[in-house]
Amino acid sequence: MDQKWSINYYKTASKKSPIEEFIDNLTSAAQIKVGDTFDFLKEFGINVGMPHAKKVAGTPLWELRILGQDSIRIFYITQKGRIFLLLHGFLKKKQKTDKKEIDTALKRLTEYQLRDKD
Repeated sequence: MDQKWSINYYKTASKKSPIEEFIDNLTSAAQIKVGDTFDFLKEFGINVGMPHAKKVAGTPLWELRILGQDSIRIFYITQKGRIFLLLHGFLKKKQKTDKKEIDTALKRLTEYQLRDKD
């Protein structure tokens, strides 16, 4: 059996984790769904496809789609060493993903990459 993937959460320069805060503010039922989806992602890695994961066109981002009563979305990237870096989570309220949600994830990715160079 192949090695499982691991999941890291984006942290700000002050070590806060917006992803953890987002998950902590979800209902208990939603938190369980998120945990189950994370387990699925760790097990199957980049082989996870629709309806659970989808590439965000024109960006390096992937969208983790947690289906249920709430449409939970988490943007992430893949990294060397079988690692997923979770960047931004939100509740999707419209059919089309709001550009500001994608921009937030891209901003965090840029900040992470700049900090990681140090």
